[in-house]
Amino acid sequence: MPNLPDVVLWSIPAFVLLTVVEMASYRFHPDEDAAGYEAKDAATSIGMGLGSLFTDLVWKVPIVAVYAAVHELTPLRVPVLWWTVPLMLLAQDFLCYWSHRGHHVVRLLWAGHVVHHSSRRFNLSTALRQPWTGFTSWPFYLPMVALGVHPAAVAFCSSVSLVYQFWIHTERVDRLPRPFEHVLNTPSHHRVHHASQGGYLDRNFGGILILWDRAFGTWTGETERPVYGLTKNIETYNPLRVATHEYAALARDVRAAGDWGERAGRIFRGPGWQPGPRTAPSPDPTAAPEPAA
Repeated sequence: MPNLPDVVLWSIPAFVLLTVVEMASYRFHPDEDAAGYEAKDAATSIGMGLGSLFTDLVWKVPIVAVYAAVHELTPLRVPVLWWTVPLMLLAQDFLCYWSHRGHHVVRLLWAGHVVHHSSRRFNLSTALRQPWTGFTSWPFYLPMVALGVHPAAVAFCSSVSLVYQFWIHTERVDRLPRPFEHVLNTPSHHRVHHASQGGYLDRNFGGILILWDRAFGTWTGETERPVYGLTKNIETYNPLRVATHEYAALARDVRAAGDWGERAGRIFRGPGWQPGPRTAPSPDPTAAPEPAA
């Protein structure tokens, strides 16, 4: 097993320090146009983050078992060397784009990811608002394992991506110089991603790089000021309800569905999908006419 550092663990002090600094910046230099911080919202985000640490440990057991089995079956091996790690990070970022995009266009996956978008604020504490059902992402990274990347290396790359994405959850950084904005996922790009306006919905899925969005037609630049949150916001700060509200709504819609086609649509189509109007069956032309009253 490659000896790789726990990037997230080592970054926790920086997370705390940067969040405190950002809070202080709003206190001493308020911005009327920025959403800033709200105590209950920040507490919920931090609570969701702490809860995800526990649930991730639970989900990690079966995921690691599957990854280990696939890694044993494949004859391919990618060594962890100075020149292979950047390639692994690039591959992970490419798959992260598709995982993130998939979690926006498949309602079953969105039911977990919606947690991260449920805050109407956009600050560094929002980055900590993580789902408690992280098991939905693992299939997207199986190709790396099948190609011979050790599961520990995959986990390391995912941790690097997660740490990078922490700092882009802020309104305190405007736009970076154009070369950075063209290549990297930046606070400006990610503000668009967290916005609830129609033109901003389902855009800018990149993890570290924004190049994938530019290549696959999902990039949108920041023009009007984003309005954060969901198209239908939830009125709760209860972490358990935040974690499960969309699963409950999905279950209600599946129960109320008229047929199996609609049930499948509710689960596997997009969050806003609605079935078409039902039409009455056409009359049988061979049937005898009904007698007049």
